[in-house]
Parts: sequence; C-alpha cells; structure tokens
Amino acid sequence: MDTIASLFSFITTPVSWVIVQFHSVYGALFGPDTGWAWGLSIVSLVVLIRICLIPLFVKQIKSTRAMQTLQPEMKKIQERYKNDKQRQSEEMMKLYKETGTNPLSSCLPILAQSPFFFALYHVLNGIATGDTIGVINERLLESAQKAHIFGAPLAAKFTDGASKVDALGSSITDVRVVTAIMIVLMSASQFFTQRQLMTKNVDTTVKTPFMQQQKMLMYVFPVMFAVFGINFPVGVLVYWLTTNVWTMGQQMYVIRNNPTPGSKAQAAYLERLQKHVTQHGKIRRRSERAIVKAIVAKGRDRNEFERKFINGLSKAGLAAQPDGTVVKSETATVTETPDGTPTPAAPRRQQPKRQPKAKRQAGPPKAAGESGASAAGSPTTPEPTSLRKSDQPEDAKPAAPKKAGQKPASGTRSKAQSGQRKGPQRPKSPSKK
Repeated sequence: MDTIASLFSFITTPVSWVIVQFHSVYGALFGPDTGWAWGLSIVSLVVLIRICLIPLFVKQIKSTRAMQTLQPEMKKIQERYKNDKQRQSEEMMKLYKETGTNPLSSCLPILAQSPFFFALYHVLNGIATGDTIGVINERLLESAQKAHIFGAPLAAKFTDGASKVDALGSSITDVRVVTAIMIVLMSASQFFTQRQLMTKNVDTTVKTPFMQQQKMLMYVFPVMFAVFGINFPVGVLVYWLTTNVWTMGQQMYVIRNNPTPGSKAQAAYLERLQKHVTQHGKIRRRSERAIVKAIVAKGRDRNEFERKFINGLSKAGLAAQPDGTVVKSETATVTETPDGTPTPAAPRRQQPKRQPKAKRQAGPPKAAGESGASAAGSPTTPEPTSLRKSDQPEDAKPAAPKKAGQKPASGTRSKAQSGQRKGPQRPKSPSKK
C-alpha cells in the first residue's frame, strides 16, 4: 500500500489538500466530525474535477460524432481488405489522418479522471487503515474515521467483516444496506446515461457496428460497476455516484441543445427551433445560428429532419441564410423533395371572372381587319334569334345568300359556339302543335 501510495503521491497530495479545504468550509457549517462535512467535501471535489474536464468532454462529443460519421467508410475498408489485416490497418489510419479524428478521444474524460479516482481511493483506504496520506494529519484522520453517511463510515466496504466495521464505530448491517443502495443507484445511473445516448442521440439512418458496441456497453458497464462496487469504500461510492449523476445531467443538456444529426433528439430540437423562429422571426442564440448555418451548407446532403425544418421555414415565409440567420422571403415558396431537390410551390389557380350574358352572346371582339372589311361593305343587321318553335327543321330553311366581303355576324346561330360541334348538325324532329 505504501509503495502504491508513493507512486500516486503526485496526485494524492493535491486531492487530499482539496478535500481538506472543502472540509474546513463544511465543517464550520455542519461540524468537523460529521458525515455531511466529509461527504460534501467529496461531492465538491467531483464537481471541481468535472468542471475542469469540460473541454475534454466537448472534445469527446466531437470525436464520437466524427467516428459515427466515418462508420460507413470504415465498413467499406473492412470489406475491401478483409483478407489483408495490415493493409486494412493502414487504410484505417489514413482515414483517421485525412478526417482529423482520433478513436482514443472518446475515452479522454475517463482517462483524465482515473488518477483522481485512484488518489481518492488511496486516501480513503488510508483513513480505514489509520495511515496519514498527503496533507491529512492524525487529527483529520481521527475526524474522518468518526464521520458516517447514513450510519456507514466513509472508509467501510461491503466486503468488510464485523470486527473491522465495529472498529469504525458502526454495524455491518448499516454498512451493507447503505453500500448496496449506493451500488444500485450507481449502476442505474450508468445504465440510464448509456440508454439515453443510444435511444435519443444516435443517427438512426445509419446502421453500423458502432451502434451494436454501444448497445452492448449499455448492459456491460452497469454490471461492472455492481461487481467492482462491493470492493469500494463508501467515500469512493459517493465519488462515483456523484460523477455518474453529473455525466447524466451534462449529457442531457448536450443532447437537448446540440444533438447528433439524424437522431431523434435532432428532430425534437429542430421542431422546437422552427416553432420559435416562426413566432419571433429571428434566431437568438449563437449556437442556434451555428446549427442553421451547418444545415444550409449541407445542401442536398440534408437528412429528413433538416429538410422538414427548411420546408417549414419556407411555408412560414422565411428563408435560412448561409450565415445562420433567418430573413423574410419575398420570392415564391420553395420546398425540398426527399432527395434534396428544391421545388417551387405551384401557383394557385384563379377562377375566371364571370362575364355578363350580353357580352357572352356578343362573342369575341372583332379584329381590326374585320371591322375595316365590315365598314367597306354594306352593313347588314343580323336577324334576331326567334325563340318560337318552327314546324320545319333547321336544315329545311334556305340559307341567306352571303355578300362579297361580308362575314357572318357574331352572335348568330351560323357561327359555332365554344364547345359546340362543328359541321352538319343532326336535324331536329318537327315539333307537334
């Protein structure tokens, strides 16, 4: 133990110093020997570490999304060079180099957090064994050994015997009940975090082996936490439960405000954004403008949810600009087909204006040549149409001789109306008197 503690002294000393500083603050409020003072010191240590790791967390998100985007290309390389493992590895490294991605970037927060985890583990084990580590002297060691969280000492484990637990001033029942509840909560929070990532923030349009791996880890990680948790001291369980809850809340915030393209979270986000932009006619946040800018830059490569967002803006009379802003559109509404081709909306059919009866009977207006020809010849007044029935069919009536240069008057029956059959008409049967 001393050898391991000496190896981790470069990190155990800072960790113990941070815990002591927080303990001095909470000890003044709750008492120096209480479990609240030491437990909140551990929680504050977690919060401080996770705040420092936020840049790595952002890098992890970008790396994970880049890996998801590269999955189809990686699958093609694996199928092409399935019999040549060396060439396959070379092509994979070439792909990573060209796209600027790193598979290990997704593990950076866990790797960066591991030294603090081991340092806290050794500090708490030193409290259990009565060894001073870092800046924790004998007075602080005695105070930490008296601290209990819901009846369980900070340094107690689920696997500890009754004699060791009695030496820490507690009962084995209290220790096992508290540690069991904390292990269950720790595993449940890990499962919910991974499930949230798989069900809401994964591109559902691409089926890749990466999704199968994530789905497997969703069940493997909680089991691992449950198995290793029985060997962790109560203080370490407090640390790990706090960091799991922090990860869950942090991931929930990222999924809601910066979802993965093609995921269900993106569909919900774009729906909320479209509703807000339609109501206010503008985009407020810089992050929202960045997302709209990325959607506009994709062009025909937009997914189903992004095309629906652009079409919704067009129907509301708005247009997304290349810089991520939204302006009112003065042109015709343009929508996108499922393949990304822009299609202008069809204009509305206008009902033709109804003309009066006299104008309909007069027929179409005469051309200039016709009016001149009529003026040159002798004007003839068309015979008014009689509404009486005739005893003879219309074919039996003698046709009036046409004069030279005279055209049949419009409005008479000799000119075919629109929709009327041209040529010889079928004679009507004589009407009975």
